[in-house]
Amino acid sequence: MVTFFGNSMRLTRFSDIGLRVLIYLARSGERRSPVTVAEIGAQFDVPVNHLVKVVGQLARAGWISATRGRNGGLRLAADPALLRIGVVLRALEGDDELVDCDGTACSLRGDCSLRAALAGAMRAFYATMDGYTLADITGGGTGEQIVRMHQRFLQANAPVGAAA
Repeated sequence: MVTFFGNSMRLTRFSDIGLRVLIYLARSGERRSPVTVAEIGAQFDVPVNHLVKVVGQLARAGWISATRGRNGGLRLAADPALLRIGVVLRALEGDDELVDCDGTACSLRGDCSLRAALAGAMRAFYATMDGYTLADITGGGTGEQIVRMHQRFLQANAPVGAAA
């Protein structure tokens, strides 16, 4: 689920992208046409092939709807006020433990307290993230920034001669 870099803990890139997609769609929902994978990829500098995998997982979970074709795209299918961030992260990250005590030949296995400590930390992390909904994290400045990003993208990609 998480990796450690120096003194910091990070989510996998997959989960990071998944959260960004949900945040973007939550604030782009007022528009008439769906958001394209290309738009999200351009906004967050994510390769389309990787983004398609993330979008597929989010669609299978029922949080977004994805329509193929010329007029297709992505829309948020979940209520942002009800979608808990902890639930999203569990689905994207999986339930793997932070350390692989069973897959290694560790001589501490019988007396090591690390596994229990890390499991407790994971429970605390998810409990904290369950306290936030998609609506919580898309309000305020974050939501306003998404709206501005979306508007700039539409202006930059408007057909020549289209009304502003």
